[in-house]
Amino acid sequence: MNAPRVLYHMVRADFLERVRRYSFLVTLAGALYVAYAVAAEKVWIVVGNGYRGVYNSAWIGMLMTVCCSTFLSLAGFYIVKNSVQRDTDTRVGQILAATPMRKYFYTFAKTLSNFAILACMVVILMLAALAMQLIRAEGHSFSLWKLWAPFVFFALPTMLLTASVAVLFETLPVLRGGVGNVIYFFLWTLVLGLGATGLDDPSGLQLLYRSARGTLQALDPSSPENFHFSLTIGGEHAVRTFPWNGIDWTIHVLLVRLLWVGVAAGIALLASVFFHRFDPARSWRKRTAQVAPKAAEASPSEERPTPLPSAIPITAAHLTPLVRTSSNSRFMRLVTSELRLMRKGQRWWWYAGAAGFLVGQFVSPEPSVRSGFLLAAWIWPILLWSQMGCREARYATGSLLFSSERSLFRQLPALWTAGALIALLTGSGAGIRLALGSDWHSFAAWLAGSLFIPSLALALGIWSGSSKAFEAIYTVWWYLGPGHQIPGLDFMGTTPASSSPATYALAAVVLLTVSYWGRRTRLGYV
Repeated sequence: MNAPRVLYHMVRADFLERVRRYSFLVTLAGALYVAYAVAAEKVWIVVGNGYRGVYNSAWIGMLMTVCCSTFLSLAGFYIVKNSVQRDTDTRVGQILAATPMRKYFYTFAKTLSNFAILACMVVILMLAALAMQLIRAEGHSFSLWKLWAPFVFFALPTMLLTASVAVLFETLPVLRGGVGNVIYFFLWTLVLGLGATGLDDPSGLQLLYRSARGTLQALDPSSPENFHFSLTIGGEHAVRTFPWNGIDWTIHVLLVRLLWVGVAAGIALLASVFFHRFDPARSWRKRTAQVAPKAAEASPSEERPTPLPSAIPITAAHLTPLVRTSSNSRFMRLVTSELRLMRKGQRWWWYAGAAGFLVGQFVSPEPSVRSGFLLAAWIWPILLWSQMGCREARYATGSLLFSSERSLFRQLPALWTAGALIALLTGSGAGIRLALGSDWHSFAAWLAGSLFIPSLALALGIWSGSSKAFEAIYTVWWYLGPGHQIPGLDFMGTTPASSSPATYALAAVVLLTVSYWGRRTRLGYV
């Protein structure tokens, strides 16, 4: 086997297939918006007592690189985490399994194909940094090395690490689904937090912190030893600037960056250990589905086919006439069916966790503690909500479901009602406490949030055809908005200052309209 040639064609085929997807274009548009936000001073780094670096090649390159690494390492994971599953669904994996290709070769090829997609976005942001240098530069010096070196030594290793983690998650039985999509976000925040502990994180925040601190303390000895350093979105602008000429790329710094490349290669090699090589006998989902109880086995006499009669009388067939009933006569039965489908496969511990969060909402004396229980209660059913709108595409049941009478006007409201009931039930403790306490503003925010969540899930499921979009967007939104009580993003109304019930009630109506239009379009009514 000509390994380099096979590797090239595998990476190339994956790359060409993915760049034609809408998800790639959406993520690329998001990356370009980040570049615009940096150029428009909506995103910046504040160091010391309100300082930022002068917009020279070094500071623009590092600022754009940090934003690129943090944004693409999160959004890019959800874009590339489907390569192994796609080979399984398209049966290409069975063809590859019949070749002498080894497992580690396959996982390395998938890692490189993931990296090619993410590196393409990094190159686009490198060009955006060059444009920002020409537009917003505050100095006359221009250095392409200082502008692009952070992308090469920080952004690209981070993208390789993200690509390898995506392959590892796909080879692990528990993490390959929605649970892995949620866990990765918290893993991402943990890795970014390495910079706060003094370790050299993949994004380069810690190295930038040390370099900027040394430069600023040399210029302003009155600055404190542990001065403020943050990547800021919105808020107050820096009022003072200082010249920063970039990172000193020593051998130690380059070896640390090379270490992260080695970590990514090790993760890709570890993924080959768990990779089942498309063997259905080793797939835990199919294995459990194929296990049949011995009591159901038929005896040898029962396995004999019954002989057909020599002559089968032919009778006229009559179809049962379709009886038209009221469209609302079986609505609650449809809602019950949707609830049963959403809860299918949940274990006892899931119900125990939901019950624990509900009890905590009822018995917690402090409003802040009660908000914490509500915060946990509305992230717990995320895998139930993420099924909404995309279950038919996942299990190929759309042609069966949507062939029934008035499916658009009956199934869609029933599905949304089932999702809203889950939100209302899991958060009912906080809602009842707010109503009994006559805190009607917070109650309205709670009610708007319980309607907004299923509306968001339904719209993203219908338009994306996958559960991954809701799992990624909702987890980030939940963490930034209610988790940090940011005004405008807090859809739960965890504090009166950050709640905006009218906004999210209107957003729920808009999302429902978008969901209806998306389903109507996909069914061919438009």
